[in-house]
Amino acid sequence: MGEVVTASNVTRGQVILYQEAPCLVMETMHRTPGNLRGFVQMTLRNLKTGRSLSVRFASTDKLEVVPLRRRKYEFSYRDGTTYHFIDPETFDTVELPESMVTHAKDYLSENQPVDLVFMEETVVALELPPSVALRVTEAPEWVRGDSATNVMKPATVETGLVVQVPLFIKEGERIRVSTEDGRYLGRA
Repeated sequence: MGEVVTASNVTRGQVILYQEAPCLVMETMHRTPGNLRGFVQMTLRNLKTGRSLSVRFASTDKLEVVPLRRRKYEFSYRDGTTYHFIDPETFDTVELPESMVTHAKDYLSENQPVDLVFMEETVVALELPPSVALRVTEAPEWVRGDSATNVMKPATVETGLVVQVPLFIKEGERIRVSTEDGRYLGRA
């Protein structure tokens, strides 16, 4: 049995029970239109069916938050559409389908640390650190005369993600990339 809280106190990343199914809160927005009562608009992903839905709750509605456990894992390898993660301490492995890895696959390189979020013994989410270090595999050469301020060029990193980088970045270098929006943050 989880903790019961009001809808206005539920945050992104928590799992709540909605229509007797565990649902991951993907997004939450508190609204107070004019002189009407406030409400909370949430985007939920049903963890049993994988479907996303948008739900409106009154700010004072009581919701049950399911307890979660976070554990550190490292990305090991990809086998077709299955991603393999290993616990660096116990060497236990977890396999996740591509549908669960979603946008994180653009930031997963070998031994990349991640947090796996468990509800009981089931993985319900994968969380990346705010930024990751990735190796540049393709970067066009800088041409003399391209010296305007803040000129960027597209570079492909080891995961296949294309990142806009400064002209001085070369193939083989490691760069730090934001996992939130995929932008260049600096050399690693």
